[in-house]
Amino acid sequence: MDITTLRVSVTVISFVVFIGIVWWTFSGKRDDDFAQAAQLPFEQD
Repeated sequence: MDITTLRVSVTVISFVVFIGIVWWTFSGKRDDDFAQAAQLPFEQD
């Protein structure tokens, strides 16, 4: 395995991880968690 194959592999794996994070962020199951997290700065101690 040469350096070019390693670089291509890392790029593809990084892209797959990025797509996974984007999919997780915009999935409908996470709406309540993100809405709750968005209100954290406004809560009183």
